[in-house]
Amino acid sequence: MAGRLHIAAHPLAELMDGLHVDQPLQQSPNRAPRNPLSIVRQTGSGWHLATAFWGLTPPWLKVLDHAPHCARAESLDERAMFRDAFAARRCVIPVSGVYLWKIQPRMKQPFLITRGDRGPLLLAGLWCRYHTTLSAYNDSTALITVPANPLLAPLSERFPALIAPQRLAEWLDPATPLSRVRDGLSPAPLELLGAFPVSRQVNDPANQDWACGRPTGKMIRWHSEQET
Repeated sequence: MAGRLHIAAHPLAELMDGLHVDQPLQQSPNRAPRNPLSIVRQTGSGWHLATAFWGLTPPWLKVLDHAPHCARAESLDERAMFRDAFAARRCVIPVSGVYLWKIQPRMKQPFLITRGDRGPLLLAGLWCRYHTTLSAYNDSTALITVPANPLLAPLSERFPALIAPQRLAEWLDPATPLSRVRDGLSPAPLELLGAFPVSRQVNDPANQDWACGRPTGKMIRWHSEQET
């Protein structure tokens, strides 16, 4: 599961041609659920960077603590919480990494999962809007998770689905047939990601020191010889 994110500045406008930056990127070395996240969504014919609460809150949700921060790709059509958003309100969450924890005999060792080239990751997400008054509203979001690939499986059974830049237009467009959208929700390519251990100070979500994401050991990568 993805319960903590590393979000550093990236030139998103270069990655997403024509992106409208309505609100600045929410940066954090250690972002936890129930906090704001930046999302990219399609509004009209344009892509917009906006801010949403991390925890999906449809209008009928009564208890904020029940707002899910992740949605399993396999059950998006089954749960009322996610069904409508999956059909028409898809987004991506731009991040620089995702934290996972490996269980060890006396503690859990945190790892930061990043692209091997340290470029941005576009995490698949859903968003919804809750109107507080006729003129005021809150937006919220949840990540979509899929089974972890073999590199990450020792750390977690699940990992956020990634949207490749060349698939971004298809993913964000509400007119894309859902059968095509579902086909793209699959484990990350084996050679795209790397994982390196970081300090346990990331265990405290209140710790917002950028040292949280600094490597304390070498990056683990998947190499083609591991497949043989």
